[in-house]
Amino acid sequence: MTQSTDSFGEWPLKRLMTEVCGSGHKSAEDLTREQAAEAFERIIAGKPDPTTLGAFWLSNRWKRNTPTELAAYTDIMCEHVDYAAPDCDPVDCGANYDGKGTSAIFGVAAGVVAAAVGTPVVVHSGDRIPTQKQDAYKHVLEELGVRTQLTPQKSAEMVDETGFGFYYQPAFNPVVDELFDRRDQMGVRTFLNTIETLANPAAATVHLGSFYHLAFAKKVVDTLTESTHHDMERVIMFQGMEGYDDIRPGFTKVAEWDANGGDGEPSFDDYGIETADYGMDFEADDLAVDNIAVDSAAITEDVIAGDRTDQFADAVALNAALRIYARKDADSLEEGLEAAREAIDDGSAAAVLRDLQAY
Repeated sequence: MTQSTDSFGEWPLKRLMTEVCGSGHKSAEDLTREQAAEAFERIIAGKPDPTTLGAFWLSNRWKRNTPTELAAYTDIMCEHVDYAAPDCDPVDCGANYDGKGTSAIFGVAAGVVAAAVGTPVVVHSGDRIPTQKQDAYKHVLEELGVRTQLTPQKSAEMVDETGFGFYYQPAFNPVVDELFDRRDQMGVRTFLNTIETLANPAAATVHLGSFYHLAFAKKVVDTLTESTHHDMERVIMFQGMEGYDDIRPGFTKVAEWDANGGDGEPSFDDYGIETADYGMDFEADDLAVDNIAVDSAAITEDVIAGDRTDQFADAVALNAALRIYARKDADSLEEGLEAAREAIDDGSAAAVLRDLQAY
């Protein structure tokens, strides 16, 4: 009988590499939930040798993680997350933390517009996370003069007071933030890039995220349903620009999971939308900007003030509509789009932005 090597259990990362997951993408075996949980407990405790840790992360990337593994990693992470739930039940927007480098970020503007309609929205990110280390939510908000380095409790108050809130990773998810240097040395994405977007610091029941391939959307849904720390009612995933939660122009695949779908049973559906049918009748290159944070902030202010009616305004309105629809505050994207544009036209979106800047 194998003896426990320390208080964690009998599966140090080196043994997992040798006996389970380290033999390559064709012959490697998947970890059990217990093995994955122990592995991540060791990682956040700083136990693995840096070489072993890097090899373990890379082996996970080679063989591709299962929902069971990701749910175990997520649950251990969530045991250390400082949750602060606002009184409202917002839409959780966990965009890729490593940011965007080509196109404008629309999530702040879209969230503000959705909040003006009555759909509270929460966004969260770190500060130039590996591997891309590009601009994310935090940097756009700071350009707008919105406070970002808040405690989770203050972030929750922000949501209740304004309808929109930002949670800063070092404040609510310190165990992942403390792995920054190790991740930076990897040079490639690890499973942390996936699970950090699922931290859900506001304990929302609706998650909105993005994917490159439909199979990944199904994997995220299965991860969230297998997680013991999440009780999601609805998950909307779509093909985002640069992997972010901004809809890309053209044909966009959408995945939609509802805990109470047909006949009260969970349902998963995927479908496509032609964004030109909703006002986005242009190419992705038309949404490119030179300085992501600065230009995204300027676009946010201009669109919300009603000073722009171009492709950026259409992109903001459609992204807001998806957030409204995700929470079932609209029965369709068309209805959400109409509400979003009305919130811009009547000045209610501008009022939300002012409240955020004054918070």
